[in-house]
Amino acid sequence: MHIAWPDLAAALGLLLVSEGILPFLNPRAMRAALERIAALEDGALRAAGVASMLAGVLVLWLSRS
Repeated sequence: MHIAWPDLAAALGLLLVSEGILPFLNPRAMRAALERIAALEDGALRAAGVASMLAGVLVLWLSRS
């Protein structure tokens, strides 16, 4: 199996850029969002995590096909 290191590095870079946009543009909203997330039940967080992973897999699958 061949690992495409440049692609992996590019994906990590895009992740870091996208994760940094909200705290940079509106730190107050980011703090409020994190407080709401911290108040969620474990099941709700797991459901959000699964939904996020499935969406990511779908985007990868669509972009590579």
